[in-house]
Amino acid sequence: MPETVLVTGGAGYIGSTICSALEDAGHNPIILDSLVSGDTGMIGNRPFYRGDVSDPRVIAEIFADHPHITCCIHCAALAIVPDSVDRPLDYYSNNVSGTIDLIRSLMHHGCSKVVFSSSASVYDTAPGPEVTETSPTRPLSPYARTKLIMEMVLEDLAEASGLKALSLRYFNPIGADPRMRSGQRQQVASQIMSVLVEVASGHRPAFYVTGTEWPTRDGTGVRDYVHVWDLARAHVAAVEKIDKIFPDEGGSEIINLGTGTGVTVREFVHAFERVLGRSVHTIDAPPRPGDVAGAYASIGKAERLLGWRPELSLEEGIHHALEWAERSRE
Repeated sequence: MPETVLVTGGAGYIGSTICSALEDAGHNPIILDSLVSGDTGMIGNRPFYRGDVSDPRVIAEIFADHPHITCCIHCAALAIVPDSVDRPLDYYSNNVSGTIDLIRSLMHHGCSKVVFSSSASVYDTAPGPEVTETSPTRPLSPYARTKLIMEMVLEDLAEASGLKALSLRYFNPIGADPRMRSGQRQQVASQIMSVLVEVASGHRPAFYVTGTEWPTRDGTGVRDYVHVWDLARAHVAAVEKIDKIFPDEGGSEIINLGTGTGVTVREFVHAFERVLGRSVHTIDAPPRPGDVAGAYASIGKAERLLGWRPELSLEEGIHHALEWAERSRE
């Protein structure tokens, strides 16, 4: 049955791709975005409301226009790790206080299902690189702490109020919508893919390999790079399966979204060069504030609860990102 879904941050890279996946599956996304980092070019013909998630007036307007909203996918957040170290108050205000205000408004309007964008940065990687949902947590940046705090808030609300919440711990999204409807379009590129694309196009002189003495096979950080389209499909599955996961009353679950495979930064650069067909200039550098050695996901829980597995490869993610960047320059 088609669902009407509120997608906060729906004009952003991940949120807009989720909207496309929802539409492809027959659902109706409604976008709320402040456009602080979102892009109007990602909205398309979808219903769109500009505003902050903490503003109950804009939430009331959305529900007045779309009373059949059944679920909220909450992607809107400040999300740059080094920036969070410099501006912790802004991150706690936006990612924690703002999200609590949003959930209060959702519940006021009868919406009791939330799919929350969390992060693998909450994990403590010391015990080993592969992490399950029960692995120890030790967030090292204000950004990561805001995500862990909100997971705990959702768990408490689910127990107290009947809220149904799925916290999806993203590993490292890459790529673009294979149909080129959305992709990475940041004013300040910070992720490995967007930075490499800028280096390849001549907009940056070099790619800095930040951290070369981590306890990994080549000294660079390990990441689990999941194609953004696979990530988007997981959100569709979450919307469609949440009532089956919690059939009788509220509840909260945490689910990893990754590929189950770890790739070092150097390995990623080499894969990028293979797809690009030429080398890019790299410079070894110290780790950034808040960086960690990294980890990769155990995805058995996503398979079991969501019926989801990633389908697209690292090379496909790189190819789609390069194609998106080329089209964006035209």
